[in-house]
Amino acid sequence: MDQSKVRDLVRAGKYEFSQHAEKEREEDQIKVEELEAALKNCEVIEDYPQDRRGASCLVVGFAGSRPIHAVCSIKSDPEELFLITVYDPSRHSWRWMDNYRRRR
Repeated sequence: MDQSKVRDLVRAGKYEFSQHAEKEREEDQIKVEELEAALKNCEVIEDYPQDRRGASCLVVGFAGSRPIHAVCSIKSDPEELFLITVYDPSRHSWRWMDNYRRRR
């Protein structure tokens, strides 16, 4: 998946949360403004082209120094980013290395 497409859709305000993503965002106390900032400069770190829900990817971005992960896909008609889950990986930092870009 193309990270520039993810960035462009967020900049245009064309994104939607799954119920799960909204719940996780609230639990990790991630403000929508933080999520947008992170996604506007995100990097694809894992690609899931064969996902059962459709092609998706895991991205990492930063809101200031706070890391944010999002699993997302791109829906068509109308084209928008669909956020499957959103979370703060620093809560489980033992699982990640290379500044939250690779799993241990």
